[in-house]
Amino acid sequence: MTQSDVQVRALVLTQNEDKTVNAELRHDLTVQDLPEGEVLVAVEASSLNYKDGLAVLGRPGVVRRYPMVPGIDLAGSVVTSTDDRYRPGDPVLLTGWGVGEGHWGGYATHARVRADWLTHRPEGMTASTAMAVGTAGFTAMLSVMALEDHGLTPDMGEVVVTGASGGVGSVAVALLAARGWTVVASTGRTDEGDYLRALGASEIIGREVLSDLKRPLEKERFAAGIDSVGGSTLAGLLASTRRGGAVAACGLAQSSDLHTTVMPFILRGVSLLGIDSVMCPPDRRERAWARLNTELPQALLDTGVHTAPLADVQALAAQILAGQVRGRTVILP
Repeated sequence: MTQSDVQVRALVLTQNEDKTVNAELRHDLTVQDLPEGEVLVAVEASSLNYKDGLAVLGRPGVVRRYPMVPGIDLAGSVVTSTDDRYRPGDPVLLTGWGVGEGHWGGYATHARVRADWLTHRPEGMTASTAMAVGTAGFTAMLSVMALEDHGLTPDMGEVVVTGASGGVGSVAVALLAARGWTVVASTGRTDEGDYLRALGASEIIGREVLSDLKRPLEKERFAAGIDSVGGSTLAGLLASTRRGGAVAACGLAQSSDLHTTVMPFILRGVSLLGIDSVMCPPDRRERAWARLNTELPQALLDTGVHTAPLADVQALAAQILAGQVRGRTVILP
């Protein structure tokens, strides 16, 4: 059997004439069916993200062409490479770059991708650990780095993390607490209080504490924030941020809309920092992953990570969109 004849198992999305989407776990593919790319990777793990849930369930705006193998993250080892930066056996990971949206992604046993999209896994980091972090954890670290680049430090006051029970939020809580911040966790699932406190949160507040705020400027409370939900929650957070503070915006789990005023920006000097984890430059990616390898608290890996087989992805997709998935889920092909 030649390399091109190696069988590939993958979750494949197809679109019907009426725009509905079917998801099928296929066992009849080979490496020849994979899209072009300089590097063939044997996928050892992927992960479940909110965007993956949207793709698998056929929600508009994510998948750009069909058929498509979803999965915006993957980690594994190089099988073959025509690029000198990668050799067979090299441990690698991939997040972003439109994989799982416009190019076949990680919900498969093999992926063929562009070398420029890959990152060497930090020494000692397993594929499963990399995917326990995944796009969500990577985004959380980029958000922490953005706050630090803005000059914000733990002695300046509280930091709030919205969507704290989710993938981005749970990692952000753990990372910030480990850095010495007093972390306020905002969540729609207040029954997750014990879990969030185990990650390092000092206080748990309901989602409505921020989302129900309506005035352009509220009482100054937070020195910083990491927001993964958008909508009225982000608007309330901006209105509650202290003078000179900043909010890193990295998600839209609640809404892509943002109804606010310029008041926080021009009267308090609040900054809104956009986080783009998809097209993040390689050098910043490497710095973020190196820090994750050394700073990710073990408590997160012990309490906030679950594994599931590829066959469970469709059910999990519905659960993550319904806000029923805690922490991070590693998908094993």
